[in-house]
Amino acid sequence: MSELRKVNIDGVEYEMPGHLTLMQACETAGAEIPRFCYHERLSVAGNCRMCLVEWEGAPKPMASCAMSLNDLRPNRDGSPANIRTNSATVKKAREGVMEFLLINHPLDCPICDQGGECDLQDQALGYGRSETRFEEDKRAVEEKNMGPLVKTNMTRCIQCTRCVRFISEVAGVEELGLINRGEGAEITTYLQANLTSELSGNVIDLCPVGALTSRPYAYNARSWELRKTESIDVMDAVGSAIRVDARGAEVMRILPRLNEDINEEWISDKTRFVWDGLKRQRLDKPFIRENGRLRGASWNEALMVIAERLKGDPSRIGAIAGDLADIESVKALKDLMESLGVRSMDCRQDGAAIGGQAREGYLFNSGIAGIDEADAILLIGVNPRVDAPIINARIRKAWLENNAEIGLIGAAVELTYPYTNLGNQPADLNELTSKRNPFVRAMAKAKKPMIIIGMDALTRTDGAQILRAAGLLAAKWKLVREDWNGFNVLHNAAGRVGALDVGFLPRQDGLNTRQMLDAAKKNDLDTLFLLGADEIELSEIDDTFVIYQGSHGDAGAHRADVILPGVAYTEKSTTYANTEGRWQQTRAAVGPKGEAKEDWKILRALSDNLGRVLPYDDIAALRASITAPKTSKFDPAKLGKAGKITNTALAPNPNSFWFSNPIARASETMSRCASSQSAQLEAAE
Repeated sequence: MSELRKVNIDGVEYEMPGHLTLMQACETAGAEIPRFCYHERLSVAGNCRMCLVEWEGAPKPMASCAMSLNDLRPNRDGSPANIRTNSATVKKAREGVMEFLLINHPLDCPICDQGGECDLQDQALGYGRSETRFEEDKRAVEEKNMGPLVKTNMTRCIQCTRCVRFISEVAGVEELGLINRGEGAEITTYLQANLTSELSGNVIDLCPVGALTSRPYAYNARSWELRKTESIDVMDAVGSAIRVDARGAEVMRILPRLNEDINEEWISDKTRFVWDGLKRQRLDKPFIRENGRLRGASWNEALMVIAERLKGDPSRIGAIAGDLADIESVKALKDLMESLGVRSMDCRQDGAAIGGQAREGYLFNSGIAGIDEADAILLIGVNPRVDAPIINARIRKAWLENNAEIGLIGAAVELTYPYTNLGNQPADLNELTSKRNPFVRAMAKAKKPMIIIGMDALTRTDGAQILRAAGLLAAKWKLVREDWNGFNVLHNAAGRVGALDVGFLPRQDGLNTRQMLDAAKKNDLDTLFLLGADEIELSEIDDTFVIYQGSHGDAGAHRADVILPGVAYTEKSTTYANTEGRWQQTRAAVGPKGEAKEDWKILRALSDNLGRVLPYDDIAALRASITAPKTSKFDPAKLGKAGKITNTALAPNPNSFWFSNPIARASETMSRCASSQSAQLEAAE
């Protein structure tokens, strides 16, 4: 804790920590300080000079962002320094700065996508002159190529360098910079290459003047036309806080919301730009397959056909929940299957060796915000830059601020921070017992070490054995104690933790996902119910009757014999649990497409047709029937199963970051991103 300092701000004396900048101190005192270049999460640049304040006795106004209370000396009589934020001197200085900023700024407000939510526009209202004193021609700057996501109009740029600092400091890729000096200064990418960071879209929010805007959103809508709905992202298992902006029945854009415990104020590019996939390849009415072709059907007809199939032998019926299934729909499907006596059900499409043991065995126990405190991190079979870019940014932050040692067991990947590659064989875990290994010594000395194990390790056939080896290491290094739990599982599916929490797993003698698919290939399974399950191989399933319930015409719908149209995450108010086990609710921003209905309502109606009526008629009653599991002490050494780990290298997930779920695969923007990435990789080779 820094020493307290006294300061007089606008005639009132305050006592505040000396490390605060003048800007922070003045805003704590209730003053409004305009700024363009300053941002709380970026280094101080002091470029724009808009935040000028008056220090009585100083020869000129001071940039409040670049000066701390510790830099102030008391007055000659020993009284605290006097700071003025609203004097005539301050007002004149800020008006002068604004006049210079607007010398070359074009009058683009009527056509600029930033119009209505532009910092420059807002502050020009308070500090701008009614007319310009400059008659010289405005300068023009060439547009820059930043890829398919970020649209540029660099003539508007005021060189605040927020984008440069974000890309280098938070995203961790040196791809933007300021070249030239004076009037010739401009922001550009190196060698006119596309931005490659999975967080690049955040520069759009950071830009205070509309020089960087969203290319997919360009000229689609104005900010005041949009309904704004606070919701939760489901493109990965982080559960980032988002705002869904919609006009009419269409989602127009997705923006981040502040949540310090999860995503701070950033979101990944997939989260931000996937919205166009919400309106493409949608299932908007029920379908029944006849003579090898799908035909439209009524809800009643489709439910009657399904009910007839589900009245068969329960041992020959299976159910698989997909990666985007919400807790309410999974609970309803579980209750329905149990009422029929079905024992084969699973939420692990990829066959991950988790669940069935302590809840802490499948959670990110340190919490996402806990990464900030870590001083040594071991990554096992995970590429956080692809699986969870927000968590990758947190790990980079721990490296920057805590000097955290980072080790990786798995395929060598390009992360945004240095790490020690400890091998790519799961058996290399056994080598981490020798104190001669520098990384082992770092883990032993660390105050808050953590292990992060990912799906690349847990989805292998020997995933349970790898989990056990990781658990034994966690026990040896004492990662689980009263004040800290450093054992973490990083999921990449938004619906996985919630489905595990409600117990959507095989019952005694029931089959898991792999066993159900094998049984279907051998015609030992009569009926397979897929709740948004699209990441499984269905091409070799011939005679099994497949029921698909979901929002998009993806792999599951292509093979299905009956299709029930569900709704996407922006069209329902339901619950998801993120990778750390935090239960959060989405909010409906738009209505369902066509005849589509919420998944739990479909299952409730199906239970009527089966004569096994589920005991809830509304979402409140359904939620009341769900008991949220509690975490408790657990022994990581008891996780997984004993056995031999196969001598096969850990391979990264073959699924592209851009095509990880049906909504992303339906998005044209995601396709352009994948094509751009492939072209850039080919050019680099």
